[in-house]
Amino acid sequence: MTIGLLKEPAHETRVSLLDEAVAVLTKKGISVMVECGAGARASCSDQAYTTAGAIVKSRPEVLQMADLVLSIHLPSDADIDTKTTTIWIGVYQPLYNAGLMKEWAVKGVTCFSLDMLPRTTRAQAMDVLSSQANIAGYKAVLTAANVYPRYFPMFMTAAGSIKPAKLLILGAGVAGLQAIATAKRLGAVVEVFDTRPAVKEEVQSLGAKFVEVEGAADASKAGGYAVEQTEDYKQKQQQKIGERIANADIVITTAQIPGKKAPILITEEMIGAMRNGSVIIDIASATGGNTPFTKNNETVVHNGVTIVGNSSLQSTMPSDASKVYGKNILNFLQLITNKDNNIHLNWEDDLVKGSCITHGGELVHERVRSL
Repeated sequence: MTIGLLKEPAHETRVSLLDEAVAVLTKKGISVMVECGAGARASCSDQAYTTAGAIVKSRPEVLQMADLVLSIHLPSDADIDTKTTTIWIGVYQPLYNAGLMKEWAVKGVTCFSLDMLPRTTRAQAMDVLSSQANIAGYKAVLTAANVYPRYFPMFMTAAGSIKPAKLLILGAGVAGLQAIATAKRLGAVVEVFDTRPAVKEEVQSLGAKFVEVEGAADASKAGGYAVEQTEDYKQKQQQKIGERIANADIVITTAQIPGKKAPILITEEMIGAMRNGSVIIDIASATGGNTPFTKNNETVVHNGVTIVGNSSLQSTMPSDASKVYGKNILNFLQLITNKDNNIHLNWEDDLVKGSCITHGGELVHERVRSL
């Protein structure tokens, strides 16, 4: 088996595998071909890949010779057409790209999108969403600290006292929980809102206050994701969030619903109630954002409030982000290879079946097919 490792688009600094992960594969006798410059932005040189046992080639050569290709982002049509029998593994957001997935199916492409892995205990070792969200949550707080024009911790000096920053986090998933831990280490006072009451204990264990709204829809069967709420709940939610935001210096929003536009949690009226110099870090910007003014990959100022839209904060720490992503990939590869290190797709495995989007000329993922 030959695995191909591609260089990501210009906006992406990460790479699917660093040299240390490549070395694990080559020691097993698996051939790895790396596109020239693939790891440069993640501080991994072509020489490092060569030392790890890989062969560095041009993109067309990698695509022609690989049986399985690793690419975090969607490849181009030209990449796909180079060799349609290749297996592709990445994070392709098929719920937002259902039309493209259908085209791939027609072309005979086999595609695994790891953002569609079932959120089970067994899948944690290959859960790319969690490994990357952890970094994003950490970096969201550091970004806020850089933008915020005041201190995070409380200071008591001869010149007077400075109150600690008040930070509100909307969404207590992996990113939100890491944001809590980071903000507390920096000395902020933290409040957290989430539609899932089950995360209350986790929030409180990190030293934050949980803001609870009664009447949330049951999310126990949503695989750890948020679900659509009733209009009555949304009104209660808006009221409660509005009360907390008026006193917050920094807000970090992470709320997303798979396959749908991110919900607007912070209205124009709420932003108007925030004091001058306040900061909003919107991690959900790629799917529309949690404010009406969020622009993906841009920073805007509205009514004196700075709104940072960035859904790729993990890419600002490309070395470690690539390291943990690569470990996720290695764990997943164990599911689709046999003892002889050849490709073996076991459709009885719920993780293999659950993450496969296209195979055998068909769109095989039921949820994507329904779109």
